[in-house]
Amino acid sequence: MTLVRAKKHLGQHFLTDKNIATKIVDSLRPENRYTQVLEVGPGMGILSDILLERPEYEVSLIDIDTESYEFLQKKYPELAGRLINADFLEMDFAARFTGPFAIIGNFPYNISSQILFKVLDSRQQVVEVVGMFQKEVAERCAAKAGSKEYGILSVFLQAYYKVEYLFTVKAGVFNPPPKVLSAVIRLTRNEVANLDCDEKLFWQVVKAGFNQRRKTLRNALSSIINKEKMTDEPLLNLRAERLTVADFVKITQQVTVGRQ
Repeated sequence: MTLVRAKKHLGQHFLTDKNIATKIVDSLRPENRYTQVLEVGPGMGILSDILLERPEYEVSLIDIDTESYEFLQKKYPELAGRLINADFLEMDFAARFTGPFAIIGNFPYNISSQILFKVLDSRQQVVEVVGMFQKEVAERCAAKAGSKEYGILSVFLQAYYKVEYLFTVKAGVFNPPPKVLSAVIRLTRNEVANLDCDEKLFWQVVKAGFNQRRKTLRNALSSIINKEKMTDEPLLNLRAERLTVADFVKITQQVTVGRQ
């Protein structure tokens, strides 16, 4: 079969190292009560080859690249109905999957944040994610409060998932090699069905805090609630990067009361 060309506009960097691919697949944890696995951006199938050797998984593949889709159709004729030529960001998970499922992939770096927000939107169904990201993005996802990498994405993900930075991957194992280091992380759904606050307001509070991260929360949140209605809560005197998820929930509860 003719090999698939990596396309810059799709952010494609095909993994070529089978040992790394095996390590990524081995990072899935099926004991988290799922059998369905969706691979995003399979390219020429280096992860797919390993996934399809694992009888515990019912594997589906999605790729927006028609050339890759046609290549995979020939390579995996047994995947009829589970090989999808579509945009992952537009996918209706509930229509495709019954019950919980996991997502895996060497994700296109140019849409990595969008992929993660798509996961968050479907957090009640997506119980695990194992994926390759640009190292800088992976570090932001797993960052703890107080670090310079900690930000909006860190808080949103860690509100609903346990985030683990698994390992770093050098550029030489990709074709073409990216100009940055890469890293694999794992997201595991936690027990939080819903936050103990107005979740829509929680997102507004977190965004407001980090969009003016040099200011204290008391000043950064003035667009959401009048300062005169803020309490003497000591957390309001800190910058957003110092607050944990639980702290942001507490602030959101107080903002809710203050706006009533």
